[in-house]
Amino acid sequence: MAVQRFEDLIIWQEARQICVEIYKEFAENRDFGFRDQIQRAAVSIMNNIAEGYDRSKIANDNKQFISFLNIANGSCGEVKSMLYLSQNLGYISDKEADYLRNKCLSVTMKIQSLVSTLQENNGKNNRNT
Repeated sequence: MAVQRFEDLIIWQEARQICVEIYKEFAENRDFGFRDQIQRAAVSIMNNIAEGYDRSKIANDNKQFISFLNIANGSCGEVKSMLYLSQNLGYISDKEADYLRNKCLSVTMKIQSLVSTLQENNGKNNRNT
């Protein structure tokens, strides 16, 4: 199936799910600075995928999309790092932290794969991945 819009991207769908789970997991957390930071980082993953896709579609150039995917990947790393801290502070169980980090790792691997494909196809703007 050809990707026609960012909502069709598996990585965006998975990033959206991570975001929802982060919001639910930390909804009652009273450390507002921590909660705000991890939620913003999770939102950044899905939003950078979406924004990069739509910008590059208009520009007909994969370079912008790759740049936004790299930002999304960085945000994924931030979420994983904060999950370690949340474990250390007792905000989240080891099991839940591992589960969410594995979901982030899955998105990271898919982002890296998509970046490689886009670099190979740069100029062709092939969105069938």
